[in-house]
Amino acid sequence: MADLHTRMAPRVRELTGEVVARCAAELPFYRDLPREVLEGEVTRSVTAVFGLLLRALRRQDAVGPGELARLIEWSARRAEQRVPLEAALAAYLIGAETWWRALGAAAEPHELAEAGAGLLGCLRTAMPAVALAHQQALEDISGEDKRVRRALLAALLGGRPHEALAGAAGVELGQAHEVVCFAFDQTPPPRLVQSALDAHAGTLVLADHTEGIALLPSAGAALWETLTAAVGGDALLSAAAATGLGGVPEAAEEARRVLELVQRLGRPPGLYRFDDVLVEYQLARPGNGLTRLAAKLDPLDEHPYLLETLRAYVRRGHNRRQTSLDLHIHRNTLDYRLHRVAALTGLDLTVPAEARLLEAALTARTLNP
Repeated sequence: MADLHTRMAPRVRELTGEVVARCAAELPFYRDLPREVLEGEVTRSVTAVFGLLLRALRRQDAVGPGELARLIEWSARRAEQRVPLEAALAAYLIGAETWWRALGAAAEPHELAEAGAGLLGCLRTAMPAVALAHQQALEDISGEDKRVRRALLAALLGGRPHEALAGAAGVELGQAHEVVCFAFDQTPPPRLVQSALDAHAGTLVLADHTEGIALLPSAGAALWETLTAAVGGDALLSAAAATGLGGVPEAAEEARRVLELVQRLGRPPGLYRFDDVLVEYQLARPGNGLTRLAAKLDPLDEHPYLLETLRAYVRRGHNRRQTSLDLHIHRNTLDYRLHRVAALTGLDLTVPAEARLLEAALTARTLNP
């Protein structure tokens, strides 16, 4: 189709202008581009693609390895410039539509079928490669963005200079932050956790999913519900408020200690703060006092069912009915067991001071097995 090639070649500049104008008019991304970008790089790219389509009129392998490599390079560059994939593909289709109309006007009847097949062949070869290259470039960019954000979070948690990293990550840091540590019964995909954190905060959250720690503007009571709903499983969370960015390391240490403590205590899923475990935190401090407190329950070592009963009774806030249901025993059986606990330990659960001592001994035994 050498004759058709000759007839189409003079129209490349005109058709390029038409495609650029349509992209600017029909595609929101291109509409917002500066005029110099449209007339510069965008115009050069469209001209180059039309050059491939023009060569397809002379030979079937117009999109060979060299041409395909250039297409892939262009697509990667578009991705680096944050061109959305849907906008890039739409621009290619606008170009194909414009080229086909021009072919219809210039081609003789016997040339049109072959010219159309050539156009479709170019699209069949180019479009998957373009989409794949664009997607891979976006993933590379996303990976680099994540690396910078993790480095920024690490700097904040470590109390190191962070200004340059914040600029590279495009993150504006306010002064009010809470450090949140999280642990799940079954490890969910990090993207689900990140999406839930972002949705709760209403902004991009700095998080390290390997360490299970994040920095949020605030950690409201709804955070636990948002996370568990997103991941479809139970979660333990701890939160600590930071006094300015300089207080982030101290808040992180507090949140880590709280999470470790509630895990050791076997607390139910939920969001915990330091005030929720103040007594337990003090009891967790090693020393002779903790050992002697835990020893109050030594007489129950040979009666594990009594220790289990005591745990259930304390966990239920001394509610006999709920404890009986949890243990699947009669109320009279429960009363007998509690009487045995009192007889063996010398501490009566009906006496408030002695009941508090037993509860503290249970915590000490858990923390000092």
